Amino acid sequence: MAGSHYLFYSHDGYGLGHVRRNSLIAQAVLDEDPDARVSLVTGLAVRPRWLTETPRVRIHRVPPMLKAKDGSYRNEGMSFEDALAERERVFAELVERERPDVVVVDRHPYGTAGELRAGLEVARTDGAALVLGLRDVLDEPTVVRTELTGLGWVGVPDLFDDILVYGRRDFVDHEAEYGLARTPTYCGWVVEPAARRRPVADLLVVAAGGGGDGAAVFELGARLLADQTDLHGLFAAGPYADLAALRRAGDAVEGRARVERDSATCAHWFSRADAILCMAGYNSTLEALSAGQRPVLMPRRSPRREQAIRAGRLAALGLADVVDEGADVGEVAWLLGRPRTLRPDALQDAGIDLDGAGNAARRMRLLAGSRSAR
Repeated sequence: MAGSHYLFYSHDGYGLGHVRRNSLIAQAVLDEDPDARVSLVTGLAVRPRWLTETPRVRIHRVPPMLKAKDGSYRNEGMSFEDALAERERVFAELVERERPDVVVVDRHPYGTAGELRAGLEVARTDGAALVLGLRDVLDEPTVVRTELTGLGWVGVPDLFDDILVYGRRDFVDHEAEYGLARTPTYCGWVVEPAARRRPVADLLVVAAGGGGDGAAVFELGARLLADQTDLHGLFAAGPYADLAALRRAGDAVEGRARVERDSATCAHWFSRADAILCMAGYNSTLEALSAGQRPVLMPRRSPRREQAIRAGRLAALGLADVVDEGADVGEVAWLLGRPRTLRPDALQDAGIDLDGAGNAARRMRLLAGSRSAR
């Protein structure tokens, strides 16, 4: 349908994964439909280089609601209630003014604390198709089952036209493991395609996604570089990383490592790496695989076990190795000595489809055509 308008919303309580997926799918939508327009609503507190406006893409910001270690949310400049009310107002006004054909919500169907409910009902009444996007792994199954039976999911199976899982059923079956009350559409993983480049010999790239909880993986990278003097390193610092701590880590290995912030994503550096050490978040893990690398993953295990589950399943498929925080340097060095480049057909053989953005965009374009039918 020519001229369709797509409205994407992500709560962005911590890290970059939610809005990054939305932005990649939005670009795929624009590639599929030359006349489409996109609005991206984000609660991201930082401004990554890849999140920019164009004549066909508008960025709308809502007050950030940062997630603390105990799972609670806060805004640094206003009360929780005021921030929530402003989020609700912005979203509802966009729905009424832009009359989107498709509304896409990432992860939490009604937002952080229900702020999307009124706007979604207006959009539905107006004929928009509503889509909920979920990443491959959410958390421990018992935790997710409890969440899905709570107030934050009441009416979701009836309200949303489709639920898209950015993964594959045989990796995580959302009905069997989580008790999802309807059959979703599995799109494959959403990741920016990596340009294959010749690796730089003995280059270890250490990354932690947004970087806010990456101190342990950066510390392990520094210890590894100190022990393996033939290596040189690059710390790919996300926007939330503690730069002072990273510079101290670089100084500790006598200049054989540098901190790099001037890059849109980790994908650029992963494609040059001889080896990768990173956490097991959605974005950085898939960017490593897209670059044809078998990363060494050090997953976060709290407050959610999402990363640990993802890392374990990728390791079982032979696509990654896993170490824990505080791992012995000798053990990690032994892993780095194993072949780190994936066979060209390794992802296909393991059932890993990296065209999630394109598959999601094609599904959304079909849903956009349903407005006239409504």
